[in-house]
Amino acid sequence: MVSVSIAGSTGSIGTQALEVIREAPDSFNVNALGAWSSIELLASQVKEFRPEVVAIGDESKYQDLKSLLGNVCEVRAGSEGLSSIASMSDITLNAVVGFKGLEVTVATLEASKRLALANKESLVAGAPVVNRVKMAKGGEIIPVDSEHSAIFQCLKSGGSKEVSKLIITGSGGPFRGKTLSELGEVSLEEALNHPTWKMGPKITVDSSTLMNKGLEVIEAHELFGFDYDAIEVVIHKQSIVHSLVSFIDGATIAQISYPSMKLPISYALCHPERHKVPYGMVNLAEVGQLDFEAPDLNTFKSLSLAYEAGRLGKSMPTVLNAANEIAVDCFLNKKLAWLKIPEVIERTMEASELVEMSEIKHVLEVDFLARKTAREIISTDFF
Repeated sequence: MVSVSIAGSTGSIGTQALEVIREAPDSFNVNALGAWSSIELLASQVKEFRPEVVAIGDESKYQDLKSLLGNVCEVRAGSEGLSSIASMSDITLNAVVGFKGLEVTVATLEASKRLALANKESLVAGAPVVNRVKMAKGGEIIPVDSEHSAIFQCLKSGGSKEVSKLIITGSGGPFRGKTLSELGEVSLEEALNHPTWKMGPKITVDSSTLMNKGLEVIEAHELFGFDYDAIEVVIHKQSIVHSLVSFIDGATIAQISYPSMKLPISYALCHPERHKVPYGMVNLAEVGQLDFEAPDLNTFKSLSLAYEAGRLGKSMPTVLNAANEIAVDCFLNKKLAWLKIPEVIERTMEASELVEMSEIKHVLEVDFLARKTAREIISTDFF
C-alpha cells in the first residue's frame, strides 16, 4: 500500500485526489493532510481518512481546527507545519495554490520522496533551487497538470534526442476568439466561467488571460529540459488532446481523454503502473471533430510575457509569477480591470533586476520585491 500526503487537500486538485484514493482504498493510505485555511472541509476529510497528522497553513486557524478535531490526530500549523508533512509518506501531492507551495515542493525533494506536482508556480518561480535540491537528494517529480502529465506520457515513445518539439494545448478559456476591443469591460463572473474545466478562481483567471499556458511553458522547460523554441502552444477548444510530442521522424504522439483531472492525479500516484480505475476514457466517434488554432498573442499578451521571462531566465520567471499573483488577486477583489493584468506584469518585469538565485532565501527576496513593485504600480496608476 502506497502512503500519501496531500498539501492543499481542500482545493480542486486535493479533493479530486481524495476521490481517487476513496475509489481504491486497498491501494493508498493517507498519512497526512494539509490546507491553508479551509478548516471545516479539512476537518471532515480528517474524520474520513484518519491521517496521522493534519496541518493548517494559516496559524490563526489552529485553535479552531483543534476544537473541531479534538484528539483525532496531531495538528500542526504555519507554513513550516504544512511543509513538514512532505516527508511523512512515499508520495506527496503538492496541490497548494500559488507561490505558497514552494516550501512543500522543496521539502518533498529534500526528503528524497516522489513529488506529485500540481503547483506549477513553485517550479516556475523557484526552478534554480528546486532543480538543485532534486539533483542533490534524488527526489522525483511526476507532474499532475494535465498538459505536463500528457507530455510525460508521450515522451516515453522516444529518447530526448529524438524529440522535435513539445506541443502544449489549451482550451483558450472563456474569451477564445475575442478581440481586445471586445474585452474592455470583462466582469469577474465572465472570467470565472471556464468552458470545459472546473478549477479554483486563481487558475481560472490565469486560463482566461492565457497566463496558465505561459506558466506551463516555463514549467515544461524546467521539467523536461527543452529549449523555449521547441515548446509550442496551440488552442484546442475541446480539451480532449491534452498535449503532444513531435519526433524527428515526423511522428506526433498525443495523450487523449475527456477532461478529468483524476487521470493525471492517478497517473502520478501509481506510476510506473497505471490505475485500475479509468477516468476520461474517450469515444472518438462521439467526439467527431478536434479543432486546433494558434493563440492570439496580441489579445493575450500574458503568454508572450511568459516566453520572454523564461528566455531571460534567472529571477525573471519569479518576478512574472509574483506580479501575476498580485494582479489576479486584485482582479478577483474587483480592484483591477482584466485588461490591466498583463500591463501590471510587464511593468513589474521592466522595473525588476535580473539576478541569480541559488538558495530559497533568494527566491523569497525576489518574490517579495516583485510583489511590492506590482502593488505600487496598481495603487499608483489604477486607483
